[in-house]
Amino acid sequence: MSIQEIERAIVALSRGERSELFDRLDAYRAEEWDKQIAEDANAGRLDHLIKEAKEEYRAGRTRPL
Repeated sequence: MSIQEIERAIVALSRGERSELFDRLDAYRAEEWDKQIAEDANAGRLDHLIKEAKEEYRAGRTRPL
């Protein structure tokens, strides 16, 4: 199925169906993001950010959330 076919199918949905679809897509996107973060963390691609954050904290350049 092409992107254009998907777009035509979405336009044909009722407002309620589109809302439900968008909610599902948002949840799917969040799951994909979580998976990517986990993969990056497991591969060590975030280690430099963790190190930098710890250095900032130790230097007193952070504030409570």
